[in-house]
Amino acid sequence: MILLPAIDLLDGKCVRLKQGDYNQSTRYNEDPIAVAKQWEKHGAKILHIVDLDGAKEGSQRNLPVIEKILEEVKVPIQLGGGIRRISTVKTLIDLGVSRVILGTAALEDPEFLEQALKEYGEKIAVSIDTSKGCVALRGWLDVSEVKGIDFARSLEGKGLKTLIYTDIQKDGMMQGPNFEVYRELKEKTGMKIIASGGVSTVKDLKRLQSMDLYGAIVGRALYENPEPFYPYF
Repeated sequence: MILLPAIDLLDGKCVRLKQGDYNQSTRYNEDPIAVAKQWEKHGAKILHIVDLDGAKEGSQRNLPVIEKILEEVKVPIQLGGGIRRISTVKTLIDLGVSRVILGTAALEDPEFLEQALKEYGEKIAVSIDTSKGCVALRGWLDVSEVKGIDFARSLEGKGLKTLIYTDIQKDGMMQGPNFEVYRELKEKTGMKIIASGGVSTVKDLKRLQSMDLYGAIVGRALYENPEPFYPYF
């Protein structure tokens, strides 16, 4: 299982949100490029970057920072946040992003999703962020009535290979992931599952690893106490 360090960008800075609340952000570093290089130095195999401004606004305000990270580090980068047009997908892949993550648009614009999967295949991932089991949209500001598990199965039917799944209630709370939902995803789909939200200890990481997941994204716990996680990069 791959450990993916999270780099969340807000106003060009590296932050973490509590339960997706933009009003509850903690700034961890003024220099996201330095953070990316730090995780690479310690052995990270993939970096998980989210443009939080983009997720809320549907545009890539942090693109200059992202371009600089792509220039400075050699490990693959997966990127999400406000990607809602095929032209944006092309721009990011041409810049060197290894995997583009679709969120809101995957639910609201199925034609765009299908076009992205047709043109870019496994370079496309979808992030399902849920609140009480239902899919959240636009940087978690809105919640739909669509069940996360049902949406995941429909995405697999469209040809999706990689799924990132976040339980918002667990995100940034340091209380452990929603292990049950990842068990259900493994049972009901054949996609590569990346767990996101709630990993607070190496014990959490080991439990996810035992479930044969493809990867786990770690944010707040890694920033606040990184050393125990380094052997798992």
